[in-house]
Amino acid sequence: MREFVRVTLCVIFLPLAIMVSASQASGQDRTQNRSMVISRRGVVSAENPLAAQAGASVLAHGGNAVDAAVATNAVMGVVEPMMNGIGGDLFAIVYDAKTGKLYGLNASGWAPAGLSAEFLKSKGITGMPQKGIQSVTVPGAVDGWSSLLARFGRKKFSDVLAPAIYYAREGFPVPEWDAAYWADGLDLLKQDRNAAATYLLDGHTPRVGEIFRNLDLAHSLESIASGGRDAYYRGETAKSIVALSARLGGTMTPEDLADYSSEWVEPISTTYHGWTVYELPPNGQGIATLEMLNIMERFPLAQFGHNSAEALHAMIEAKKLAYADMYRYVADPNFSQVPVHGMLSKEYASQRAKMVEMAKANCDVLPGEPELPTRGDTTYLSVTDSDGNMVSLIQSNFSEFGSGLVADGTGFALHNRGGLFSVDPDSPNKLAGHKRPLHTIIPGFMTNGQERIAFGIMGGFNQAQAHAQFVSNVVDFGMNIQEALEAARFSKRTFAGCDVDMEDRIPAGIREDLAKRGHQIILHGAYSAIVGGGQAVQRDIAAGVNYGASDPRKDGEAIPEPFPQE
Repeated sequence: MREFVRVTLCVIFLPLAIMVSASQASGQDRTQNRSMVISRRGVVSAENPLAAQAGASVLAHGGNAVDAAVATNAVMGVVEPMMNGIGGDLFAIVYDAKTGKLYGLNASGWAPAGLSAEFLKSKGITGMPQKGIQSVTVPGAVDGWSSLLARFGRKKFSDVLAPAIYYAREGFPVPEWDAAYWADGLDLLKQDRNAAATYLLDGHTPRVGEIFRNLDLAHSLESIASGGRDAYYRGETAKSIVALSARLGGTMTPEDLADYSSEWVEPISTTYHGWTVYELPPNGQGIATLEMLNIMERFPLAQFGHNSAEALHAMIEAKKLAYADMYRYVADPNFSQVPVHGMLSKEYASQRAKMVEMAKANCDVLPGEPELPTRGDTTYLSVTDSDGNMVSLIQSNFSEFGSGLVADGTGFALHNRGGLFSVDPDSPNKLAGHKRPLHTIIPGFMTNGQERIAFGIMGGFNQAQAHAQFVSNVVDFGMNIQEALEAARFSKRTFAGCDVDMEDRIPAGIREDLAKRGHQIILHGAYSAIVGGGQAVQRDIAAGVNYGASDPRKDGEAIPEPFPQE
């Protein structure tokens, strides 16, 4: 009898055991490392948990997505100073839930009025400087914050900057990725006494877990909190920037700063297999994402399979074609005629797609002739609130610690965005006073029915191609936003040649197939900074549910808004 019971129980519980085992196996066999953050309340995705937490706290205290985005960005400038801060530029896409409309903000700064190719030539400079005072353009981030808060925010500057001021004054432990980035900038920081005094501790860069404080930056942020954007562009901060420029032989004047204003722009878009994908118009490189998607749409990527040799080959070749056009035509539209309509044309993409040979990589891609109209390092963050408002925001110094210069008493590095100008007199991107350069930083947004996704992936000219890969992961291969961010990526950092960077999670057999087609693969680790780090949030309007994702290639997290707080 006892044996019968034992056998019977085994028979009864065997299916249950199989079900449990299968469920566990299914969860363990998934291709993503992290789960998405899912909440009915807001979600903030950023490259540092302290920054995301600051934004989530602002939401909990009655702020909206724009308030949270500014608060998050301000903290990022404190905790990740090599990548971003109030010495850099900013772009944003805002989705307003009430109107269902998208708004674009271009807060990229212009060159000083006196900075020209002729001026550089008079100084014996024949190429566009990549560091130092002649690479500095007017920083646009603070004016961008002001424009965002004035149009959409509920909170005051003093409210949203409070977390950043706290961390600048009280300090924070330096996280892993940022400690590595910081160490890479050691030689540059040593070249400027203010930069060394601001960012080095006893002559060395902060190590993992070491506490870093920035009292000068706290003071600069406090002045903005009390005096708004004018405290930066017309006050003591502006005077310090102008004095630094004069001391180093630059051309920045008080008027260059005082007269600056960010611009509201209409996002540009294309469709991709039923989704609409949005980027900001030139002077940014976002148009390359859209042209790349238009070319990719001519190939059956879903049938090829994710990160198959055929899919990767088609995408890499599409990147080359789109980037050739972007580099040839994109410039400040206030100075140059940019063929936006032609570059976004599906017919033009069809023509360009015919240049892709599936058996062979093209190592010498030239720009096309789109129809003309008839008449950078970086941090990215995304936010959605409980009302469905969303922000896709990117902000940058261009390269690590920008120009390598810190004005007296300010506590932040001035960016080197002017390094992307050209001194070629025939280039549409040629240097001119009060002109914006070709820009690498781009926020992304995509919609399909009741779904909204705000996304971005940092990393110089990596960005547009990484955007296209993210979109394809979601649309062609049905990935959720966390899986789409984590998936192995490629990045072609150059414009010529057949070199391409890849993470080693792409199987060796596929890499060998690509090499036979002529691709020269530069192999990197499983989660490489070379392919950038991204963040994303998603809103399911029908269900009223928000999702957040954060790339393991950064120190960040997606953090949900806590319960309401007074």
